[in-house]
Amino acid sequence: MKKNKNASMGLLIPNKLRIGGMTFYQRGGQVVGRVSNSMEKRSNTLPQFIQRQKLRHTTALWKMLRFCETMFTQRKNAFHNFASLANRLPVVYVKKVLMDQATFLMPGIPVSDGTLPTISEWLGEVDGMPALITDLSYGDNYFHEKLLLYTAVQNMEHNLPRVRFKMRQVSKSEMTVVDGHYALVGEEFADEMKGWALVRVDDNLCSPQSIVTRCSFYLQYTTEEALEAAADSYGGLTGTDLP
Repeated sequence: MKKNKNASMGLLIPNKLRIGGMTFYQRGGQVVGRVSNSMEKRSNTLPQFIQRQKLRHTTALWKMLRFCETMFTQRKNAFHNFASLANRLPVVYVKKVLMDQATFLMPGIPVSDGTLPTISEWLGEVDGMPALITDLSYGDNYFHEKLLLYTAVQNMEHNLPRVRFKMRQVSKSEMTVVDGHYALVGEEFADEMKGWALVRVDDNLCSPQSIVTRCSFYLQYTTEEALEAAADSYGGLTGTDLP
């Protein structure tokens, strides 16, 4: 197995991986997913279709998230670490013409995985202002830890839904103390097309964190109607009828 130039950041990706009728491989530093070739007509039962939709969206999300420096340290392969967590996300059904690039903002998108204690964080209000509230206690000694804020934004780009991620370090001086705990306060935390995750980092260690968001845009792609339209774009299902 060869390591790419991003191995120092944990981005270790095998040359080729086959899962659920899909082949994933690295090309030009990117993870690319393609339907595995076969001389026989591919089976496309409902369970297979659902898993393929999950895998396609997971891979598309990874392509977007990898532009940020991320830490997934609980497996040797960072993509596998991310994918095992992202597999818990709701299934989004998208027509074949869009699926390779479409990405959706939803609660629970993993941005890190490690051994430091998880930050419990939620969206709320502080003195009437929107806020990202945490359970980080004021006055605790965090030693050499730093805090990284990941922001996800749902965009429509030429009729293609895409999530863009960015990351920046946050100083405690930016944070407000509420009932003895830290919070980030600002109008941006009312934006229903954005999501956030605050991650603890200490050298090569990090906390396992995922996106919190009010975004509900993705829900229109989780319906029975979306499933039927997506399945039709792939030639329909085999061996079973739609529910």
